[in-house]
Amino acid sequence: MNETVLYDYWRSSASYRVRIALNLIGENYRSVPVDLLAKAHRGPEHLTRNPQGLVPVLDVDGERLTQSLAIIEYLAETRPSSCFLPVDVIGRQRVRALSYAIAMDIHPVCNLGVVAHVMANAEDGEAARRAWMRKFIGEGLAAFERMLNHPSIGEFCHGDRPTMADLCLVPQVYNARRWDVDLSACPRTVAIDANCAKIEAFAKAHPDRAKR
Repeated sequence: MNETVLYDYWRSSASYRVRIALNLIGENYRSVPVDLLAKAHRGPEHLTRNPQGLVPVLDVDGERLTQSLAIIEYLAETRPSSCFLPVDVIGRQRVRALSYAIAMDIHPVCNLGVVAHVMANAEDGEAARRAWMRKFIGEGLAAFERMLNHPSIGEFCHGDRPTMADLCLVPQVYNARRWDVDLSACPRTVAIDANCAKIEAFAKAHPDRAKR
């Protein structure tokens, strides 16, 4: 039987999403750290796993998968215990829209490569980084909060079970708190994050527990 292996970085939002997903479905996996700060993701060993030089990479079922949302959707399609996407078409569209709002709109402008470029072109790199993070995470989550104003919201982003949207939201809230983003205007977002924190699969995936 093929071993499931996750190549990840403890603080990577995309890796965090996949750790939650694997934990929720009870998938046993071995984690192999890829140190982004040491630029291990740009080394030849990791580039053979993912030509983009990104994490996570998941070896599962004899296949090598990249891109966190594509990985989560693969798990949704192959693991009957998963509930990452609703059964109805409109529900799936809403969950994807919420997920993409974070993974494709907030996350890309706040990732390591973009922020390193911002810092390199600023007089005070650290101040520029903090201002950048607060602006784009803050504005993004404010828009996400408005998207949550929908009849399908429950204890979680969509209904009363975690979906792919929650797997995206929790790492982004972690980042918001890391950069001291004001979340006072996002009560639904904060409440959903708190509900997720009560679930061991989410807690076990937290960077503080995943750090090696």
